Amino acid sequence: MPRTSAEPKLDVITFRIAPDLKAAFAEIADAEAKPVGELLRELVRERVEQKRRREFEAEARRQSLAAAALARDPNSDEAAVLRELDANFDEFARDLAASEAAADAKRAKK
Repeated sequence: MPRTSAEPKLDVITFRIAPDLKAAFAEIADAEAKPVGELLRELVRERVEQKRRREFEAEARRQSLAAAALARDPNSDEAAVLRELDANFDEFARDLAASEAAADAKRAKK
């Protein structure tokens, strides 16, 4: 009979576990009203996601450190971008201070 499900066929993993650990895990599954197999699949998915997240964070850190190293060169594009951001921030801070001062003056008149 041909498969009618769109899901791919699942693989089976067999492993040994101590009886007391299996019983404790089965209690957790019962308490969460989930089959043991589903709880195991969740654990595997979480572990795979943790690994992906660690790899992503390591790459982000590597790129951040590389960009920071480039930004220390005053002639680099990264340094120019940081100078522009600093100038924009300074302008924003001046505008904010001016609008707060105007609001304070308006409140003081009342």
